[in-house]
Amino acid sequence: MATNNIATSALAAGGLLGGFAVARKTQNRQLGGAVLAAAGVAATASWNKAAGPKVAGVLLGTYLVGFGASHPLAKKIGAWPAVSTVAAATAAASLVLTRQG
Repeated sequence: MATNNIATSALAAGGLLGGFAVARKTQNRQLGGAVLAAAGVAATASWNKAAGPKVAGVLLGTYLVGFGASHPLAKKIGAWPAVSTVAAATAAASLVLTRQG
């Protein structure tokens, strides 16, 4: 497995976790959203390079759906567990869909 695929998966998970952490720490949702967006753009560019635009689009969708799904999930299991769950799922999807060979 390519190191870049692992780094991109970590970037995607970090964007979800970091965006939430920044929003929570600063009490500024827009700033957290900026972190989420910046990581999403960078991850999408890397996914596109590694696996093409279709896979990049699917993974961007996974990233965004994960962000959206974390909100109702947080009501059931708590905020950090919810964000951690969707971050792990996004990273796993990234690793699987960008696997070479």
